[in-house]
Amino acid sequence: MSFQLTHTDPSSRARAGVLTTEHGTIETPVFMPVGTQGSVKAVFGRDLREMKTQILLGNTYHLFIRPGIDDMRTYGGLHKFMNWDGPILTDSGGFQVFSLAPLRKLVEDGVHFRSHISGEPLFLGTKESIGMQVAIGSDIMMVLDECPPWPCEPEPARAAVERTVRWAADCKRIAAELAASEVNRPTKNQLLFGIVQGGSHADLRKECAQRLVEIGFDGYAIGGVSVGEPEPEMMASIEMAEPYLPADKPRYAMGLGQPWQLVELVARGVDMFDCVLPTRMARHGTVYSRDGHFHLKTSPYRLDERPLDPECGCYACKNYTRAYIRHLLKTEEIVGLMLVSLHNSHFYLDFMREVRAAIIAGTFADYRRAFRERYRIPGKNLGEHRSDLKRKNDNE
Repeated sequence: MSFQLTHTDPSSRARAGVLTTEHGTIETPVFMPVGTQGSVKAVFGRDLREMKTQILLGNTYHLFIRPGIDDMRTYGGLHKFMNWDGPILTDSGGFQVFSLAPLRKLVEDGVHFRSHISGEPLFLGTKESIGMQVAIGSDIMMVLDECPPWPCEPEPARAAVERTVRWAADCKRIAAELAASEVNRPTKNQLLFGIVQGGSHADLRKECAQRLVEIGFDGYAIGGVSVGEPEPEMMASIEMAEPYLPADKPRYAMGLGQPWQLVELVARGVDMFDCVLPTRMARHGTVYSRDGHFHLKTSPYRLDERPLDPECGCYACKNYTRAYIRHLLKTEEIVGLMLVSLHNSHFYLDFMREVRAAIIAGTFADYRRAFRERYRIPGKNLGEHRSDLKRKNDNE
């Protein structure tokens, strides 16, 4: 298991690398489609392979609820269960500590909560989180962490950092013990990533990152972002943590994001991303393209004979018009949301490959500038959007 940094960009902190796992190599920067319950919503595994998906994300909390750890062991792990032979990353369940706050109670060694499905009382601690991820057989496991809400005052943010660091050390110890004792694990060589918390407080982000690096992990994630904060604050949280993470380890921004955010986060030194937006937005009729995203259900596309994105080579764009797919969405035909989900997933993966190619070619600064000028958010172009945000490096 290794991470090799192969290229850096002189105009920013952007970088390209190769991460080796038991189930294959991953070329970074990379986008990871989200398969929450062992499936990327409305997209077949066949299609994921055809669009050259390098790695999928599975959700430990949801798989812990259904089908459960015992069944997952019986299935022989998630790779075998869902017939996926590439790398898988699993989150720890920590984000649900945040998102399902009304259903849980934090204690020193984990989280008591009620199942959002059945109401059954359950407990998720470091032992349960790592044990479930071992049963899943993911190539990359995440430590259990506490993701504080936004806004968060310094005192509760510090408490979350203390708990996150303590749990991280426990997770590393438990993972090592299970690696030594469980001979029938689905994946023999699992990586473990730490997660930096600290809210919007620069001193806490720095401290959390440094303490996690002292413990030592195979990679480092920046968590507690995209939890309701304004976009400039989200970018600032990444900037607070990134300088204190080792250059020879992969960096992962959790739960992000929109295409323009990914370009900017790559420029800030981030290597890995995941987000539900490609398929979630597809289910609401939003299409991503190189010219920006647009709402296909609206009337301007009723007679539009162009593909969703004229520069895209996915199955939907090769075979159908915007007018036809709009018709499917308006009549609530399931194939409509499947086609847009397939296209949006294809777009994100292609887009990230373009970013990587630009870093390797030494043209990332030009790519970043051209992207800003071309990509449109409904109602304004991205240049206007970025001007509104008053970012410190708009003139790069």
